[in-house]
Amino acid sequence: MPEKIKLNTEFITLGQFLKLADVIQSGGMAKWFLSENDIFINGEQDQRRGRKLRTGDRIQIPGFGEFLITD
Repeated sequence: MPEKIKLNTEFITLGQFLKLADVIQSGGMAKWFLSENDIFINGEQDQRRGRKLRTGDRIQIPGFGEFLITD
């Protein structure tokens, strides 16, 4: 069962999401993390730090877990 991440805004970027989900400790680590790990958003691989995530998006990070964006 995916961990639910609640949004208070219309969207969040992938870089911001990684920090919010406690996958990384600081926003500065996002670029490095994305270059070293595979991330799947709604089943498609995406490494763009600025990718906008919205309610209903499902993020899978092998070795870290599965997350679902909720409002």
